[in-house]
Amino acid sequence: MNNKALKVLEFDKIKAEIAKYLITTRGKTLLKKLMPMSVESIVQRLIDQTKDGADIVRIKGEIPVRKLADLHDQANRLKKDGNLNGTELAAIGQVLQNTSELKEFFEDLKDNQVELRQLYDLNDDLINNPELTRRIARSLDDTGRVLDTASDDLKYIRSHINKLNDEIRQTMAQFTRGKNTKYLTEALVTLRDDRFVIPVKAEYKAKFGGVVHDQSASGQTFYIEPQAVVGMNNQLHEAKLSEKSEEIRILNNLSDMVRPEIDEIVKNNEVLAQFDLINAKAKYAKEIKATEPIISDNHVVDLEQAKHPLIDPDKVVANDIRLGDGYRTMLITGPNTGGKTITMKTLGLIQLMAQAGLFIPAREASEIAVFDEVFVDIGDEQSIEQNLSTFSSHMDNIINIIHKVSEHSLVLIDELGAGTDPQEGAAIAIAVLEKLATSKADIMATTHYPELKIFAYNTPETINASMEFDDKSLRPTYRLLIGIPGASNAFNIAARLGMDKSVVDRGQALMDGESQDLNNMIADLENRRKEFEQKNDQLKIQLSKNKDIQTDFEKKSDALDKSKNSEIQAAKVRANQIVAKAKKESEKIIDKLHKMEQDGVAIKEDQIISAKTNLKNLHQDEAIKKNKVLRRNKRRQALKVGDSVKTLTYDQIGTIVRKNKDNEYEVQLGILKMKFSADELEKVQNAEQEPEKKPTMVRRTKSTGLSSKLDLRGKRYEEAMTELDQYIDSALLAGYNQVTIVHGFGTGVIRKGVTNYLQRNPRVKSFGYAPASSGGSGATIVDL
Repeated sequence: MNNKALKVLEFDKIKAEIAKYLITTRGKTLLKKLMPMSVESIVQRLIDQTKDGADIVRIKGEIPVRKLADLHDQANRLKKDGNLNGTELAAIGQVLQNTSELKEFFEDLKDNQVELRQLYDLNDDLINNPELTRRIARSLDDTGRVLDTASDDLKYIRSHINKLNDEIRQTMAQFTRGKNTKYLTEALVTLRDDRFVIPVKAEYKAKFGGVVHDQSASGQTFYIEPQAVVGMNNQLHEAKLSEKSEEIRILNNLSDMVRPEIDEIVKNNEVLAQFDLINAKAKYAKEIKATEPIISDNHVVDLEQAKHPLIDPDKVVANDIRLGDGYRTMLITGPNTGGKTITMKTLGLIQLMAQAGLFIPAREASEIAVFDEVFVDIGDEQSIEQNLSTFSSHMDNIINIIHKVSEHSLVLIDELGAGTDPQEGAAIAIAVLEKLATSKADIMATTHYPELKIFAYNTPETINASMEFDDKSLRPTYRLLIGIPGASNAFNIAARLGMDKSVVDRGQALMDGESQDLNNMIADLENRRKEFEQKNDQLKIQLSKNKDIQTDFEKKSDALDKSKNSEIQAAKVRANQIVAKAKKESEKIIDKLHKMEQDGVAIKEDQIISAKTNLKNLHQDEAIKKNKVLRRNKRRQALKVGDSVKTLTYDQIGTIVRKNKDNEYEVQLGILKMKFSADELEKVQNAEQEPEKKPTMVRRTKSTGLSSKLDLRGKRYEEAMTELDQYIDSALLAGYNQVTIVHGFGTGVIRKGVTNYLQRNPRVKSFGYAPASSGGSGATIVDL
């Protein structure tokens, strides 16, 4: 985009508002480079990033980016084999730490199934280096100070320094207490040349021996290091030299570790800066209550309730602005200070914002087009230096626009043809508009010339518009009216302000007939518009009443439906309560049977499985069962003794041997006999029957219909345990020796429940967590 458009439309002020939310140095650099893009795919990617940022701000508050420095100086020094100080290395450590935090942050968003368009991919550009991150964190604090944990030698040296400090202070204490205080100007211990000294009166400077390090300006006080601590101070000095040497060694080692990784770290810093900028865009969007712009498929601008983002939101008037659908040129007329220029700037600035990937201050689903350029000629740009008049400057800009405009450009011209003779100005304005129209560019222009109103009315793909004016209050309303040219209100205003009627009448009489006809036409259009708005308001009220009636009808219909099924539902609830109570009692009996088996009493497993299955089948779902067609087809099956059937619960083929009085079918499954309801059986057509004379041979085979893996993730505890119990039974019948139960990590409730169940089940030989490559502790492998 050309700099003139950015300057006139005040795009830099938008960037200044965004800058308030930036915290990284590189983020501020990226903001300075932020420009509207003219490639649709790039614009959409930038908008998607801001949309992701806005979703994260809504859900999490912000993207957790730290205050990070620019690392280019550090990188250049390392590449020249230089070493870094603690502050510089700490800045690198901050980048590494923030990289690790963001990787974890986005993994958490994935786990919570937060959908993002772009930022997961951007996060993938971050390269984590956990070992180097831990090493720097262990060695330096955020300010760059070397920590005791950086090395064992440093920890020992500092411990020795602390010990010497304590010993020196204890020794010095004898000189600041008791009878020795009379030789001192002050009873305190201080430092000179990094050594502990006491302030001794001049006449007693030889009292304690030792070394004189300084004296006061008056010469009355000498700062003396007593002989008793000279040796310890020497040891302390040597220990501090050792500390400094060890710190330098640690920093050099860290520099050597960072050196081969610096390019990746700098790239990480750039990605973190992008996250910082996206975060700032999203927060600014939230501040001005902006929405995601939709890129039009037909190169149409359709802004609903658009507001200028730099005007007080409590004062600015929102307008619907449309351009490109049915007309490519819009001519706005109306009185001065009526809002024409602001409306034009609103369109231009919103386009620049959207094409820079920002959200826009307009209603949701507002559409923007992607323009290759936005050209503007707004305001009086008279230049004394260049000796250009207002009209000359105006024409110079328009000539430049005509030379560069294309069919994908947006042209904004304020007061087209102004600054010269009205008749000539109107003529040149029409000629300019015709020339610009040949390029098929989208154009919005403001004017006072009545000739241009007629031109817009008679020219294809051109439309009149105006800023509404309230005749009663004699004030503009700042509302854009598309399709209606602005009327001249000079005579009305003059009359209402008290101008003599003869003067007003004479002025009107002096107007030519064409102008009078035009004003009459505009007045008629305005009256028709107001009449339409009144009728539209009435229709809206009637529509609202109709919707209320429809809503009331739907509520009553729903109430009838609920009433229809309420008795059935209540009966099922009562039945389920009875079954639940019976099931609870029966489980006690089954547990007792298992205990008897453990004590040596032989209990057949098929008896236990049959009992539990029958109890489960007693429960009725309270919700109406789905797939009524299938249920009707099943009921049509005429099951009888001797039929071969497939048990839907266990996916096994068996033979009906008996039907009892409860309408249950007893089915022979190999060596087992089990009871099923009709809904749990499916008749097998053309089943091969073995000759009756041949001895029955039972073989356990794996069912191709049963998976060797059961996934319990996302299920409620009771549902998961019931499904697990049924699955283990099915796996045993299918002849599986080993199955996998996937329970995930989560809160651990399902995993614990699975473990407890497997421990209780005597048919489970052994179980344990899956290998790391197969899910680790998120899955359990069971041997049956």
